[in-house]
Amino acid sequence: MTRTISWFMQVGQRPWRELHWLSLMPDTEVTAVGSPRPPEQVHHVESRYRQPTKRFIEAGAMAWLRDLDGAPRGVDWVSSLEPFSLVTGQAARFARDHDLPLAVLMWHNFAETPLYRLPGYRHAWSASRHAPFFLCLIEASRRHLIEMGVDPERVACVHPGIDTTVFTPPPEPVAEPVVGFISPLRSNKGLDRVLEAFDLVVREVPEARLVIAGTGEDEAMARSAAARDPRHVRYLGQLDQPGVSALMRECAVFVTAPRATRTWNEQFGLVYLEAMASGMAVVTTASGTNDEAVRAPNRRVPDDPRELADALLDFLRDPEHRARVARANRAWVVETHDVRSQAVHMGEAFAAAERRLGISR
Repeated sequence: MTRTISWFMQVGQRPWRELHWLSLMPDTEVTAVGSPRPPEQVHHVESRYRQPTKRFIEAGAMAWLRDLDGAPRGVDWVSSLEPFSLVTGQAARFARDHDLPLAVLMWHNFAETPLYRLPGYRHAWSASRHAPFFLCLIEASRRHLIEMGVDPERVACVHPGIDTTVFTPPPEPVAEPVVGFISPLRSNKGLDRVLEAFDLVVREVPEARLVIAGTGEDEAMARSAAARDPRHVRYLGQLDQPGVSALMRECAVFVTAPRATRTWNEQFGLVYLEAMASGMAVVTTASGTNDEAVRAPNRRVPDDPRELADALLDFLRDPEHRARVARANRAWVVETHDVRSQAVHMGEAFAAAERRLGISR
């Protein structure tokens, strides 16, 4: 029989992520509650948000669904993203009121986040922490939940996947020393550090080029760098998924430089998987738990321009080395992070929780 899930969307929910993975689980039918209509092939119930401030987005947003009158009640699961989010608090109360099990998907692993202490978010965590099923997307999240007192029996971990038929390598490895920075242009993604490092790179590899894609608060920095040195730096703005995949096939090395803030650290980084599946070597800073995505011989270095530059130069000076790394990266992502395979594993995790809870379908 078909499993049915009601997914309470976060404001600003990013496509092709959690909802997409649930929708790909075998024998599963998902209804998304929220707005706008998501691009995934799911049922949709329109519900807008109350949002006093737009300072934060998605699970950290000060936002909640205005009404849940249209949310389906006769489902197998109610689900949402991150246990402290205000929307997940709503989902927990909805599940309780209608005697439905709650499944919380989770990346978070940062115990020091102030969100656990702020009233609305604290109440959401209090409401959701007793969920019968947590599906963690990284091991660090699983460890974090258990450290927070959640029974390990209620916690499963299935790593995320990306579409390895969309993100594919070029027919031949990229020979030119082209570096791609493809990321939201937020200060915590470290474009400033990458630009500092790239200034050092071009002194030793004058033919090297940096391509920047994304939008955000550091857009002016990207435009300025491209205007100042158009020979070496190009800024493309925001790209859709096909545009990102096409750009990745034109680059030899992927770079980003995330740095932790009071409320955030790098949890995983799906873009690393996309870059690896596209035949790129990866250089990044060691931040949060991105070691679960970026493994040697890719490079995780301290948040320092010289360290970043040296790691980039190791790949840019040696096309054969980066081609070997690129091939290994592609094989690893296909084997361990293909979206369809991981969706099957997610379905198996739900099935195990259903057996444990005595839920028959």
